[in-house]
Amino acid sequence: MALSLREKIEDPRQGVYLIGTTPPKADTDEVAMRAIAEKLLGRLHEIEYDGVVVYDIQDESSRISTPRPFPFKHTIDPRDYGQLLRRLSRTDVITYKSVAQRNQDEFNQWLDSTANDHDLNNLVLVGSPSSQGDIKLSLNDAYTQIAAHHQDFFLGGVTIAERHANKRNEHERLLTKTAQGCQFFISQAVYDAQATIDLITSYARSCRQQGLSPQRIILTFTPCGGEKTLDFMQWLGISVPEATKWRMLDAENTLSESVRICRENLDLILRSCAHLDVPLGLNIESLTNRKQEIDASINLYRLLKATMELSLAERQIA
Repeated sequence: MALSLREKIEDPRQGVYLIGTTPPKADTDEVAMRAIAEKLLGRLHEIEYDGVVVYDIQDESSRISTPRPFPFKHTIDPRDYGQLLRRLSRTDVITYKSVAQRNQDEFNQWLDSTANDHDLNNLVLVGSPSSQGDIKLSLNDAYTQIAAHHQDFFLGGVTIAERHANKRNEHERLLTKTAQGCQFFISQAVYDAQATIDLITSYARSCRQQGLSPQRIILTFTPCGGEKTLDFMQWLGISVPEATKWRMLDAENTLSESVRICRENLDLILRSCAHLDVPLGLNIESLTNRKQEIDASINLYRLLKATMELSLAERQIA
């Protein structure tokens, strides 16, 4: 019998391979939403993947003063899209949820509806993008509520290696979130391999010192098709080293070069962290709806999955 996504994530011997996507725009009707879902799954039908990550897109303009390179557009409820993708693909879904907009009662109702009406149990909670604005529920309070909820949610958290590069304490956040119920983590998109290596190393050492088993860290990668996508990546807070930036933009084909860079970065992370016994996974996304970048993300998935599968096989032989 095939393992569920939860079982794969919990088993460090297993590889975990995900596809990240965003819900359609808010004014999309059910017929159009189904067509969009079928088009996505049609692109994915030739690859083997363990699940789909459906993001909860929020307006993050309070986090940064620089204008957003692509205009923010509200989307349909990620649960509606996730439920449809799960039904059409018969594949598990992880649903992101930004918690700041609802108070405790509203969030509890959201949890009830997610489990009972949408039949979704794999969640990643996200806090407010900044301390500015009307925050009705903190991420810590949301973790407390979900821990007390009667439903057995499989809870994940977000990890950002860039924070570790700046503050050197992201590994402590992972330990705190684990104590609050997180059983896996999904990273922000990786373009700075060393920041990710430093985070995983600090996390592994802290786990070893405290006698804890590290939770799985699922690394996100995304292709970059040009300067505007690169601007968007940096606006989102993704760290792109100066040499990497110019290597992509000065290349004859920026998109192909970005795929090569992602491949090199994953290989470096795997080689540098192989001795640390932190289970890793992959999440491949496209940050835009441009066909070339979406197609490149599928090729990137194939390449990085093969890279990680080879690493897993080598470790098992050793």
